[in-house]
Amino acid sequence: MNSKNIAFLLAFLAALIYGVSFTIAKDVMPLYIKPYGFILLRVLGATLLFWIGGTFIKKEKIAFQDFTRILLASFFGIALNMLAFFKGLSMTSPISASVIMVMAPILVLSFSTFFLNEKATKKKLAGIFIGMAGALLLIVYGGGFELEDQSLTGNLLIFVNATSYALYLILIKNLTNKYNPLTFAKWLYLFGLIMVIPFGIGELREVDWHILPLIALQKIGFIVVFTTFLTYMFNLFAIRKLKPTTLSIFIYLQPVLASTYALFTESDTLSEVKIMATLLIFVGVYLVSRKPKEET
Repeated sequence: MNSKNIAFLLAFLAALIYGVSFTIAKDVMPLYIKPYGFILLRVLGATLLFWIGGTFIKKEKIAFQDFTRILLASFFGIALNMLAFFKGLSMTSPISASVIMVMAPILVLSFSTFFLNEKATKKKLAGIFIGMAGALLLIVYGGGFELEDQSLTGNLLIFVNATSYALYLILIKNLTNKYNPLTFAKWLYLFGLIMVIPFGIGELREVDWHILPLIALQKIGFIVVFTTFLTYMFNLFAIRKLKPTTLSIFIYLQPVLASTYALFTESDTLSEVKIMATLLIFVGVYLVSRKPKEET
């Protein structure tokens, strides 16, 4: 398997984890732990894992001028990204959050065109909008999109999350090519941890760990280890071989994978609309990930 295929596999695995994380995070928040306290716990756990992992690779020195970009990436990819997402998710439904997140690939393409001079080809634009159509069809068909006052604020925060994630992908592209992803990630998360401590320390202290059921602890552990540590590692390795636009299109797979999981657990049923939506999403992913010479 060549390096680009490995990058696609890692991006798919990250999408798979994200696909089930909406519901898992919602199950423990805010019932057992409030949003900002959950973020601090998540970032703290991932920071420790990244720094432990960093001891197993060759030591690299970060150029002084690159710390500014790492700080910005920490703000958009860790602090603002997670604070807006978890607070928004606590105020809206997982389905509504999924709907808003499908805007991210369009935002990434816009930022890539402006900051990275990436060419917005007709096939790439078509792929993004075909994939978005499929994702919206799959999510909205299932119902549950909310437009109540509190949900409206939550949806707005999810949109802020999507925008910050798009900027994060643009910022890290050159850095992940320059440094080992573990070297980059441990500094990224250390700065992110410093940024989220003021927001989450109070809520984290409120958690009564003695009364938390085992299933809640397991779901918290899943979010820390899988949704944070592994997905960020997978995406950091993947973006070394893929363009930000290509990596972002995998967001469209999240509702497909979530629906597949629901079918597997027999909590959902298959329909013609869901099959059509899935096909549209895979067509969109294919068009965006094609090489320029193939487009010609």
